[in-house]
Amino acid sequence: MVNGTDLYALDIGGASFVKACGGPCSEGCVTPARIGEDVWALGDSKRPQAQPLRFTTAELDAAGIDPARFGPHVV
Repeated sequence: MVNGTDLYALDIGGASFVKACGGPCSEGCVTPARIGEDVWALGDSKRPQAQPLRFTTAELDAAGIDPARFGPHVV
């Protein structure tokens, strides 16, 4: 498993970010991408130029976020 300090060393150039909306997405959406085993990048569709934040699956679980809810194309 990758530790927190190594997450930003991972290359996300080929990551496939998708909109994960729970509603009409008129105000923007979280854009998750799996970037490794148990490693995720979360972008913001309102600020696509911003660097995506990176998290482990355990960190997302602790925040109550289940990547499987984003759809099978993400997991």
